Amino acid sequence: MRRLLMNVGLLQIFLALLIVIMVMFASNYIVHKNSISEVYEEVAQNNALIVKTMIQSIDNSFRSLDGMNHSIHSLPYTNIVNSDGSTDMAKVYDLQRNVTSLVSKVDFIEDVIVFHDNSNLAITLHGTTDLEEVFEQKYAHSIYNAAYWKRYMSTPHEAKVFPADTYKVMNSGSSWQKKKLLIMVGGSKFRLSDKHIMFLISAEKWMKFVDQTAVIPGASFIVLDANRNVILSTNDDLDLVEVWNQLTSNFQSEGTITGKDFEYNFYKSTYNGFIYINKIPYKFQNINSVSSANQTIMFTAIIGAIALSYLLSMYLYRPIRNIIQQLGLETSKGNDIRNIHKAIRMLQSENGKLGEELEVEHAQNRKAAFLRAIDEYADPSESEQLICKYFPEISKKQQFIMVLIQLLPKEEAESNERIRVEELESRIAAGLKRESIEALLFHVDKLQFVAWIGVDQSSTRRTLFKQLRAYIAAAGNNELSRYEVGACVSSMYSADEVHWKRAFQDVNHGISHRSVSNDEPVLDAEQIRYTHNIYYPLDKIEKLSNYVLCGRLEDAVQIIEDTFEANHKRNIHMHQMVHVAQAMFYDLFRMIGNPSLEKAEWSKLEGDFLRSITRGSRYTEIKQALIKVAAFLAKQCKSEPTNKLNPAFIAQYIELHYMENLYLDYIAEVFHTSPKYFSSYFKKTFDINYVDYLNKVRLAHARELLKHTSYSVTEIGEKTGYLNASTFATTFKKYYGISPSEYRKRQTG
Repeated sequence: MRRLLMNVGLLQIFLALLIVIMVMFASNYIVHKNSISEVYEEVAQNNALIVKTMIQSIDNSFRSLDGMNHSIHSLPYTNIVNSDGSTDMAKVYDLQRNVTSLVSKVDFIEDVIVFHDNSNLAITLHGTTDLEEVFEQKYAHSIYNAAYWKRYMSTPHEAKVFPADTYKVMNSGSSWQKKKLLIMVGGSKFRLSDKHIMFLISAEKWMKFVDQTAVIPGASFIVLDANRNVILSTNDDLDLVEVWNQLTSNFQSEGTITGKDFEYNFYKSTYNGFIYINKIPYKFQNINSVSSANQTIMFTAIIGAIALSYLLSMYLYRPIRNIIQQLGLETSKGNDIRNIHKAIRMLQSENGKLGEELEVEHAQNRKAAFLRAIDEYADPSESEQLICKYFPEISKKQQFIMVLIQLLPKEEAESNERIRVEELESRIAAGLKRESIEALLFHVDKLQFVAWIGVDQSSTRRTLFKQLRAYIAAAGNNELSRYEVGACVSSMYSADEVHWKRAFQDVNHGISHRSVSNDEPVLDAEQIRYTHNIYYPLDKIEKLSNYVLCGRLEDAVQIIEDTFEANHKRNIHMHQMVHVAQAMFYDLFRMIGNPSLEKAEWSKLEGDFLRSITRGSRYTEIKQALIKVAAFLAKQCKSEPTNKLNPAFIAQYIELHYMENLYLDYIAEVFHTSPKYFSSYFKKTFDINYVDYLNKVRLAHARELLKHTSYSVTEIGEKTGYLNASTFATTFKKYYGISPSEYRKRQTG
């Protein structure tokens, strides 16, 4: 029990519920206080509109009464007494019928009394009778009797509405009933006939006609005539003396006076000058009792809600206590909810880490199983078990196609901008999915990724090529813009595990054996056509070395471009072009034998060259890598000092002076050594004796002259350093097996 009383978690629940209760109480109290005043203001506005409508209805009723008064005067029954003193009852009956017809549609008219100057006969809506009998037995009043009305009607007077007063009215059952009636009489100054007309108006029906019940509860309505005499009031105790004194005498149509508990709104009729007063209270009647009752209800609800909150807090704390026991936090102090939150966050963190580790391990196992399945030296039975375990989804596919996707970094991409392999794999997978290619994708080597794509029909392979081309075009402009993207598609195989190795061999072989003239981003392994027609001119390779040594870079570049262009026309494979470039690179170094390069420089030059030709996606990139090496070596050769017995200088000198008489004694003298020593040094350095080397240089130039010029054999022999045509022809045939003339015929056709 003490733990419950001191428990912060329980207190939090209780306080939370208590705050909700207090907010509800405060909002209800504010609504209670504001709603009454707001409702009153709105009702007061509506009441003003209703009062104006009532006044308009009253004015209309007076217009109707004035109109009926004029119509009755206009009836042609002015003299109902004959010359002999008798009453003309025919006129009387016609007059009674016409009067009844005129007022039959007006509900608030209790009766109409018409009598003439020279007769006591009263014509009413119910028939004819004596005037005195009407006001004694029908509408009895202590003041307004027959004598009063005869006297009043016989004197000059204006139209007047007599104040509402209580009359004793005889019912049809010979019983008396009190009714509040107003009597309206017309003026006598401009009489149209000898008729005296009185309209008896029921105050109750009149107020019902103008809808007096629609006004605000507690309000009063008073009607004053033009002389400010009260003719009708719904409040008999109303004293207007004090209020009237506050109202200015010259108010036009409307005015308002505020009293202690009421507000008085004055309206003046534009028709007859009558004044209408609407007395409204500042608050509703019985509002205090209603407010007290509401407050009592609210406070009672608050007390009950607090008690209920405590019981509900105890109930809601039970599952919290069970959770604390499950988490082993019984001995923990402080806020139970906060302790539970910390424990849950710790469990979530541990579960998240465990889930991530399991996902990583599962991904690694899938990759290992895939690589095992495409390894040609792996045990097939073991591979089959791994595939069934880690790739259950492939069982739904009948056939598959394997695609090898290769990325080659662009030269302009900085090394620090390279993307991790995992990120590349994720981007490629997302791109394939974007093109509706469902594939198993794994990284296999360097920047190569293999996709296993399950298919159901042969036509899907053609569709796949379109999808891959679209993907490579989009990826090259977006997520893989730093790379050259290419792909190779294998043949279609049945989904058996035994075909995975064969499919991988297809795409691997297709990438390396693609044609140098094929620039398609997507290769078809089935369309690879093998060729071995490689062009590698040994004589030009020797001249390439000589041109580099002599610094004739343009000639060296021309040999490189001619060699690559010839192989391009022969449409050899890309890996063959790589081997041609490697052979030219190493032959160049072997022939030059540049000793000035340090081991580190040589290693860097070789490594950069091999990387360039390996990652090159086009043969032109491989060619440019070799030209770059040739330019570097030519620059090195120019910067080297021309010291004695320098191999580069010896080769350069022979290349420049081969057309001269370079016999052994002469060349030895040039390099300030003995013929015997020079011959031995040359053989050791160039792995060929001096005479043979000189003949090869001379004959290489002679062949070019035979192919591309019209010089005679004798002239060519002289230009290449031979003393006579016989020596030239004999030497040419010794090295090439045919005479110069026959060589020219073969070359020129």
